Amino acid sequence: MKSPLLSLPGAVPAEGVDEGVAAHYGDLFREQRTLADGNGLVDLSHRGVITVTGDDRLAWLHLLLTQHVSDLPAGQATEALVLSAHGHIEHALYIVDDGTTTWAHVEPGTQEALIAYLESMKFFYRVEVADRTEEFALIQLPAGSIAPVPDGVAVRETAYGRDVFLPRADLEAYAEQNGPAIGLLAHEALRVENHRPRLGFETDHRTIPHELGWIGTAVHLQKGCYRGQETVARVQNLGKPPRRLVFLHLDGSDVHLPPHGAPVRLASDGPESRKLGFVTTSVRHHELGPIALALVKRNVPVDADLIVDTTAAAQEVVVEP
Repeated sequence: MKSPLLSLPGAVPAEGVDEGVAAHYGDLFREQRTLADGNGLVDLSHRGVITVTGDDRLAWLHLLLTQHVSDLPAGQATEALVLSAHGHIEHALYIVDDGTTTWAHVEPGTQEALIAYLESMKFFYRVEVADRTEEFALIQLPAGSIAPVPDGVAVRETAYGRDVFLPRADLEAYAEQNGPAIGLLAHEALRVENHRPRLGFETDHRTIPHELGWIGTAVHLQKGCYRGQETVARVQNLGKPPRRLVFLHLDGSDVHLPPHGAPVRLASDGPESRKLGFVTTSVRHHELGPIALALVKRNVPVDADLIVDTTAAAQEVVVEP
């Protein structure tokens, strides 16, 4: 869906999976500073929105998701994953329950596949799953924001701000009253700064939760059985994940950022040496300069100097080897 906020002055459309909202509104660093100061709002109206209703909704979701949600208090935000039978990440859900309805937002375009899976697992449970993307637009108010939230609207309160499930028809008027609107690139820069993984960016077809630091935040280790739990438990108790997420400070100008998939190598071995990982997200940060997240092999030394193509990269540990 194309956001009405793309008609605002200076709006430059995002591309790829984030098509439909603004990448920025003409001044990337100013937008980042505004967001970091707790002002403005981020238009995330391209993300999928699903709801689950019915008396069994939390008990049922508890059986399917990696997170402990059977006793989730109303208004408490959480996040959860859907794994394959082999423990690979298939979906990421950002959840809140309002007492009668469980709300979740998911990556753009993934809601149909997720709903198809959920529908296939309903059996005799008293639940109804619905795609609400056409009715509700997600926005995020940054941490520290004093912008009001309309009565009766579902809200996820997190350390990074408030995810608001706003009626789509109200998006333009709400942004006019509580702006300025902030582009997605500013939101992504702060996400990378805070080492937060994103499905489809930090994940590929074989990613397991341990590699990204999703154990604890999205995976509960003391809950009952769910699809993929055997892999989670085996790696947690008996082994180590094959890869780990790292944060990179990229040396060089702001002219070029390495694309998703750019190879990561040991600096001491040179730009033609064996690939040890790849960049997952790279951004320009208003204070830190060019930064990135990357997945590298677990045995890469934590103090090793790295290169991305020919760009020097200093690593910070996100997931311990």
